Amino acid sequence: MEALNQHLFLALNVQPHSHPMVIWFAIVMAKYAIFCIPLIMIKGWLGKSEERHKMMLTALLATAGALVINNLIGSLIWYHPRPFVMPLGHTLIAHAPTPSFPSNHMTIISTVAFSFILRPALRRMGIALAVLALPIAWSRIYLGVHFPLDMLGAVVVAGIASVMMLWLQPLYLERLYGLTRGLYRRLFAPLISRGLLHR
Repeated sequence: MEALNQHLFLALNVQPHSHPMVIWFAIVMAKYAIFCIPLIMIKGWLGKSEERHKMMLTALLATAGALVINNLIGSLIWYHPRPFVMPLGHTLIAHAPTPSFPSNHMTIISTVAFSFILRPALRRMGIALAVLALPIAWSRIYLGVHFPLDMLGAVVVAGIASVMMLWLQPLYLERLYGLTRGLYRRLFAPLISRGLLHR
């Protein structure tokens, strides 16, 4: 499995003759595309729909849970070095030598995508995020900071976390939503009173 992982990495990794526009696109995908996630979550939370607020909260909790799982895997279960630590291939962006498996970038976007896909009202957005996850995964491998297996592991963790949070929702959602919404109203009371934000 490790030999296949490294072989696929070298096949996808940037080469000296790669076109500058391809490298630029990869850097944008690898470093900046992930910021669409907080923007989507904030937009959903600031809207009027209470049901959508709860969907955003569930997706946020699932993502946090998935990242905790990633940390446990990397620190306690199976540490896998990044390509540039081994060293293997070419690396074009700076990154700390943290465990490569599973990919946190891929975990974040995949968890939100799965969380949305599980909700009929957000399914189209979830599918769009799942499509966006593909060039993000490719770019992280292409630029030399992840292996293909890191992406597969991230998708598995994301799927488990998304389903578990949806399944456990009756145990936590109403109380947690009340707490978070109350905190939101206190923190943004001046803007809410001016009509700049919804209650």
